[in-house]
Amino acid sequence: MAVREAGQGGAGAGGYARARAGACAEGYAGGYPGGQPGGPGGAHEGGCACGDCPHGAREGHRRAVAAFLRRRDEFAAGQGLPAAVAHSASASRQWVSEELAQSAEHVAERGRAEGQAWRTGLWRRTAGVVWAAVVLLLLGQALTAVGSGWTAARTAGLAAALALASSLTAASWFHRAKGGVLAPVIGEDNRLSTSRTVAAAWVLFVAYSVLVLAGRLAAASRHRERDALISGLDLARGAGIVTVLAVLCGIAVLVRRVVGLRVLGQRLQKVRADRPRAADLLTDDAGRGTFADIQYVVISGVALVFAAVRLARRPEQLPDLPWGLAVVVLVSAATYLAGKYAEGGRPVILSVVRAREAGDLDGPIRTGDDIEIRGAGFVPPGAQGADRLARMVVRVGAVHVHVPLIPVPGGFRNPTDTLLTVPVPADVEPGRVEVQVVTAAGVETNRYAVDVTD
Repeated sequence: MAVREAGQGGAGAGGYARARAGACAEGYAGGYPGGQPGGPGGAHEGGCACGDCPHGAREGHRRAVAAFLRRRDEFAAGQGLPAAVAHSASASRQWVSEELAQSAEHVAERGRAEGQAWRTGLWRRTAGVVWAAVVLLLLGQALTAVGSGWTAARTAGLAAALALASSLTAASWFHRAKGGVLAPVIGEDNRLSTSRTVAAAWVLFVAYSVLVLAGRLAAASRHRERDALISGLDLARGAGIVTVLAVLCGIAVLVRRVVGLRVLGQRLQKVRADRPRAADLLTDDAGRGTFADIQYVVISGVALVFAAVRLARRPEQLPDLPWGLAVVVLVSAATYLAGKYAEGGRPVILSVVRAREAGDLDGPIRTGDDIEIRGAGFVPPGAQGADRLARMVVRVGAVHVHVPLIPVPGGFRNPTDTLLTVPVPADVEPGRVEVQVVTAAGVETNRYAVDVTD
């Protein structure tokens, strides 16, 4: 997990001490508790901070975050600066930026280790959720059977659930290093894909419905009953649900293609997450709720519940999703797809001006001066972490300038999504030069020409 402007964060330079080789835990300097190494023989105690077990990776990342936040706030308050750079504002700013960048990269490594450990153990949890759903189905059938008795439809439903749960558990084991059951719905950016999750839910429901019909057909003894079950698969009865399934699966494939092309065309900025989260289904890469995703999940979920009730009431045929509800789902899917086309955009420089401190005289841009680059889209969604911010580069002529991290209590003053402040290096030749920003996602802005004087 990367450090975020709002207060999430990574490890601070000097806030930790490297562990001795072979030690299970890593001790942290700075005075906070829980930083003692593990017990004899490298046992994984409660304070274990190594990366080879889920608890150790999580604890190590938590401690690194706490150390970074403390260190960042110290720098923001003007504390912790060495005497060699304290006399120069530019030197101290550069030193602080380098220290925070190195610390944030260490935290990013911790976050990736935690994410991998979390994903490795996810297959057991997902398999447990699948079998818990089977148990809940059994309890629901047992409760509804009171008074009416146990029927062949209930047996077929339970058998279908067992078959589907067994298949999902086997698939989860084979993909245990990639997220278990969730592996097919995790996108290339390591986030849960809304389109794939919705499509997968409908695929599983339709597969369950067909298995219920197959179970009833296998148990049917009379010819007329078998014919009625086979006719339950007629397109005339399941046209609504088949149409919804086809459109939602097509949208899952199309969205992947659209996002990929927009990223390659530098019209959309994507950064990789440390690990997938359930909130990814309802939010954008920055963690903000999005209308297109929320309405897509809500309407699709409501329609799925309606279809499940129809299947429970009439288990002898595919759920006949009414066309009115099917059209509502299709409109929701179209809105979601339009939102994917509309999101993002290429970062742009609108203006470049000389930064002026209080009391400075007005004048042209000279080498050594700070310049303010004003625009939009400099910080991609999900790139608010300090390690990602430290990757931002500004080309001033032929010179690449790394954007300095300027801490303030609770976050960073520089860089921001609309404003960057960088010094003009001495290697820049006087004259007209072009300024260009390269974001953490690797996307380049337009070139903006400025005049640099001696």
